[in-house]
Amino acid sequence: MTVYAKLTKARGLLSETKMKKSGKNKFAGYEYFELGDFIPHIHKIFHEVGLCGVFSFDSEKNAILTIYDSAPSKEPNQDNFITFASPVVPVNNPKGQPIQDLGSTHTYMRRYLWLMAMEIVENDSVDSEDNKKEEKKEVKKEEKKEENKEDTQVANNDLFVKKICDWASECESLESLMSIWKDNLTAIHNLKKNYPKQFEQLQSRFAEYKAKF
Repeated sequence: MTVYAKLTKARGLLSETKMKKSGKNKFAGYEYFELGDFIPHIHKIFHEVGLCGVFSFDSEKNAILTIYDSAPSKEPNQDNFITFASPVVPVNNPKGQPIQDLGSTHTYMRRYLWLMAMEIVENDSVDSEDNKKEEKKEVKKEEKKEENKEDTQVANNDLFVKKICDWASECESLESLMSIWKDNLTAIHNLKKNYPKQFEQLQSRFAEYKAKF
């Protein structure tokens, strides 16, 4: 059996293995596989099929995962290893030490290369991030709409209070003053219930006009 056939068999056996995602991104709201979730299963399967994985870096600072055939074929010109590579993206944690950043970089690169080699399927974290961003944008839009609606209502209330007070200031009797209040009682009750400060302003002005009679 060639190294390619063994790797294909190993992938199939791993796909039949129940693996639980222990990694959680609370900010973006998705789960992911950590190394410890699948490495023990891979080691067991590789031992069964005759494979061995070796992680390293090349001279161009690429991360390399080489999967060797533990019992290579004796046929000539037969490859006995498969290589997976990826450029290294260093982890940069402002609160961490350089050695911690290095360790995190190694962990991330090992994880991604094993996911690639064994074709382990995960949710696309980039899409998850984008969806969260879109959701936040929609929430902000709705909040903005509500704020604009509220601002418009407050402005309308100010205009209502001004007009009522203008009419009241021209009243020549207590009866005509109270008539204005009664004619607009529904709007005044709404003001009292939902906009108490503006209601108090209106009530105070009417008290002043009423005191003149």
